[in-house]
Amino acid sequence: MATVTLAEIERTVQAALMRHGAGAFAAAEVARAVARAEATGNRICGLYYLESYCAQLKSGRVQGDVVPVVTAVRPGAIQVDALMGFAQPAFAYGLTPALDAARRFGVATLAVGHAHTCTSLGYFTEQIAQAGLIGIGMTNASPIVAPPGGKSRMIGTNPIAFSVPDGQGGLAMQFDQSTTTVALGKITMAKAAGETIPEGWALDADGQPTTDPTAALTGSLVSMGGYKGWGFGLMAELLAAGMTGGVLSRDVKPLKAPDGPPHDLGQFYILIDPSTSDAFVDRLTALTALAETDDGGRIPGQNRVIHDPADVDATAWAQAQTLAGFAE
Repeated sequence: MATVTLAEIERTVQAALMRHGAGAFAAAEVARAVARAEATGNRICGLYYLESYCAQLKSGRVQGDVVPVVTAVRPGAIQVDALMGFAQPAFAYGLTPALDAARRFGVATLAVGHAHTCTSLGYFTEQIAQAGLIGIGMTNASPIVAPPGGKSRMIGTNPIAFSVPDGQGGLAMQFDQSTTTVALGKITMAKAAGETIPEGWALDADGQPTTDPTAALTGSLVSMGGYKGWGFGLMAELLAAGMTGGVLSRDVKPLKAPDGPPHDLGQFYILIDPSTSDAFVDRLTALTALAETDDGGRIPGQNRVIHDPADVDATAWAQAQTLAGFAE
């Protein structure tokens, strides 16, 4: 492991992205997201992604210098066309008008379309909560999930994130989870480490349970809770694609492939102003106390720690420095 400050992670990632064709603003927004992922121990969405970002900038699979286009299609419905660029700068362009709309009407939506993968969805809903609003987000991804009882890949891991403000610029609650039993990155990392995976995570190409990550990557992942998770995955699919103009998961090539067509994914957010209810703060306080009744009980996200400096994978950090031109 290597111990690195978040500022140094941001500086290095931004330099790497700009060196491979990204504009300064887009690179800064993506770098901030990468640093935040490493600060929370989410290595799958951190430096682990940087090599593919750089390769896709060079191949043109992601456009690094576009300016997202923001449109208010209705007073409470904000749309952002990412123009096949990164999701992070597109969200940044749409966030302020979406917050303004939610504060005015009590609820608003933010639809980000034609974007690159957003990686950590909770990174975005957290920003909504830090502004004092409840944030719900969902996105789709490359196809890796078959319907219960089937074996044909139809949808992605299609995560859903939920963030609740604490009234002081922080989080009272947050969860960010795929609608599958496990995120795809857990399986790719197990394969890279030469490890097996627990039974129940995935099926092989014949639709049979497997503990082999290689077989899982040629097969499909299992929806959490069977049909219940499948239903949530379909909900995320429909909103992420249908409300943003992005493609269905079936049309998305592997997210980290260096070349090929753009991801063209969508992210759909719902912003809710909790001040429209006089009971919200009271119920949140009571629910938090109930969750803490038993030893070890907690509200999701309650005990999260932001590490600065952060312990990062030494190989990934060395690779980042090389991509940035800071080391040979």
